Amino acid sequence: MATVSSKPAKRLSIMSIALMTAAAVISLRGLPMMAKEEMTMFFYIGFSTIMFLLPAALVAAELGSAFSNQGGGVYTWVEQAFGPRAGFIAIWLQWIQNVVWYPTVMSFAAAGIAYLIARPELANDRYYVGIFCIIFYWFATWMTFKGTDVIAKVTSSSFLLGTILPGIVVIILALVWIDHGNPIAFEHLTTKDTGLIALEGGKVHPRFWPEFNSFGNLAFLGGIILLFAGVEVHAVHANEMANPKTEFPTAMLIAALIIFILFTLGSLAIATVMPADAIDLQSGLMAATHIMLDKVGLADWNRLLCALLAIGALGGVMSWISGPSKGLLWTARLGHLPPALAKSNDQGIPSNILLLQGLLVTILSCIYFVFDNVSVAFFLISVMTISLYLIMYMMMYAAAIRLRFTKPDMERPYKVPGGNGGMICIGGLGFLGVLFAFIVSFFPPSNLPIGSPNTYVMIVVVGTVVFTGLAFVIDMLKKPSWRQASDQ
Repeated sequence: MATVSSKPAKRLSIMSIALMTAAAVISLRGLPMMAKEEMTMFFYIGFSTIMFLLPAALVAAELGSAFSNQGGGVYTWVEQAFGPRAGFIAIWLQWIQNVVWYPTVMSFAAAGIAYLIARPELANDRYYVGIFCIIFYWFATWMTFKGTDVIAKVTSSSFLLGTILPGIVVIILALVWIDHGNPIAFEHLTTKDTGLIALEGGKVHPRFWPEFNSFGNLAFLGGIILLFAGVEVHAVHANEMANPKTEFPTAMLIAALIIFILFTLGSLAIATVMPADAIDLQSGLMAATHIMLDKVGLADWNRLLCALLAIGALGGVMSWISGPSKGLLWTARLGHLPPALAKSNDQGIPSNILLLQGLLVTILSCIYFVFDNVSVAFFLISVMTISLYLIMYMMMYAAAIRLRFTKPDMERPYKVPGGNGGMICIGGLGFLGVLFAFIVSFFPPSNLPIGSPNTYVMIVVVGTVVFTGLAFVIDMLKKPSWRQASDQ
């Protein structure tokens, strides 16, 4: 029997959850992807903010506060609306997309270390990137085993040092670049920048709207929306706050504001100093900061900045390891998974789930060994990730709307404004935005050398079907003994 401690349980603060959430969402690795779109980035950022970030934050805030006395996160939300099977599929998609996503953020850290050791060419060396991802991930897993309190400290501090600080520095350097009269790259587009320019009277002007004549020109939308995903991931920690019913929604709104500001100004900073065709998806930020620092005679300081970026990536990985895996642990204890996956260590960390996760990440990191172009591998993994995650988001929005009608009297300390009509409008807006991004993510991007379009589509479709189908297979194979074993 557990003993009662005389000391109150240590609680997570509003800022801790806000920074953990922002750390889970923000990765400066996404700035080159947005900057590569030049002035059309404003369309993508605006679309992602209005059609995705804000609806997701508001809906997650309502669901998180309504079920603050329960664990499980998105599992609980969807299960309450559509039943246990749908809840399991939702948390599975959140978890498995996370597994697929790890190699992308870790390749960004690999690029940072390559610049730190003055070997920038390694950022596009597929063997270096693949091996680095494997080692880096297992280190982050080892840190995660130390518990939620350690995770909160590491993610918050690494987010401030490795994401917020470098992000501010990049923005300041861009302002200095402009102040010194240096050329602004996005003002000097040429006719070779197809899809980014408009011709008026024989003159080239930057486009602020993508060309809608081809889904290939919108393919980056799915990858960019992925950069804004994750505001709901730390809902599993809501019941670790002193007053979750009011503090959790506040934390979500603070996180959303930080995300929007840093993404917008940071990507614009890169587009200020580098032309679109020179921006590499995983090392473009390091290259941009090197150019700006070199211009003011501080090129050596770029190595320190790159070290901080790698630290920020570590915090982001740890933040994601702790959230979805804890939600999956909840479902394992409810009998959706074999009892071996319901085990946790003394810190409450799902040890066997993390070991399984590490094995899968190791296998997926080997995709870098297959593709000669690291940027293509990077984007391909990102697309597979977003296709899985967007399915989960559609389920989350649908659950929030349904619960307004099936559980109208349920206490909701925070509610999406406007009554049921407001939830239908905001949740429906988010659902439609996610559905559109899901569709365009299956079209090959027109501005990447992806090789055969048919091969690209086949890989993305097969990856999406296989990873989603695994949830149905596991659900069909589950046994009553799994639940009984998890109750013991």
